[in-house]
Amino acid sequence: MAWAQPATTASPKQRVATDYAADAPVAIEVNARPLRSFDTRDPSHVRFGALQFRSGLILTSPFRGFGGLSALRLDDRGERFVAISDKATWFTGRIVYRGRDMVGLADVEAAPMLGADGRPITARGWYDSESLALDNGIAYVGLERVQQILKFDFGRDGIRARGEVLATPPALRKLPSNKGLEALLLVPKGLPMAGTLIALSERGLDADGNIVGFLIGGKTPGPFAVRRRDDFDISDACLLPDGELLVLERKFSLLTGAGIRIRRIALRSLAPGAVIDGPSIFDADLGDEIDNMEGLDVHRGAAGDLVVTLVSDDNFSMIQRTLLLQFTLLEE
Repeated sequence: MAWAQPATTASPKQRVATDYAADAPVAIEVNARPLRSFDTRDPSHVRFGALQFRSGLILTSPFRGFGGLSALRLDDRGERFVAISDKATWFTGRIVYRGRDMVGLADVEAAPMLGADGRPITARGWYDSESLALDNGIAYVGLERVQQILKFDFGRDGIRARGEVLATPPALRKLPSNKGLEALLLVPKGLPMAGTLIALSERGLDADGNIVGFLIGGKTPGPFAVRRRDDFDISDACLLPDGELLVLERKFSLLTGAGIRIRRIALRSLAPGAVIDGPSIFDADLGDEIDNMEGLDVHRGAAGDLVVTLVSDDNFSMIQRTLLLQFTLLEE
């Protein structure tokens, strides 16, 4: 898939001094430092529920617009990626591997997200691009606060694509300002509900305190809910090849600290009016190498194993990190 068009080059000094030249993509440098283990207390510990740690990177860049990564999608080989920041910026490139371990990023480009008028969407006050779905060259981006979904012909135009506002249910646009659209995924052909766009809120709650979601398009559109447990909020979701959902969740409390988990939920349980639920298959806390984990995707590795990739949103803060983590999903 043609995810990115040729970039406009810029010197390191220019990259630090400015975000972009007009609306053109720029090539940027991203530095990677490896994480030797996931458990900071016991480096020999590699099994975490149904996940086994493979490798991790701490990412930094002299490009001042790098960071805030809120969603990530990978190609079928887990190499080419498309990511978005919560400041309405595209990032594309490829993950470099040595064997099965990630060692860096290459060919990274950045560009502002454009609206239908060809101008950056930030010009109209639209930020908080928190969710991303890709299907057959079409990209869908969810915007929190304004609660809109933009549709891009990414396969044709790459990060120069212009976003058209997608028609969505009126109830979606009434989600809480800062707890709205947080995860998007498009059900591909061959699975139940093919062609349906699944939209999940971060913490838009129904009358029973469960997290609101929407089925958009497809044969059975309508609202549903995800059972909320233990004060966790949703930060992303993806689909396994067999059609099960992986839902990434996080929480933060001054009393209990921060934590993340991944729940596994059967796609067949989704239907208008349903309240879906599933067990946690992965839990981590601040004793592990986590941060504000917001992006989740899965691909099949060269050996046939399922590889789960997580990325964090550093909120452009000096005390947070951009982490890229990979695990093997154990099917035993």
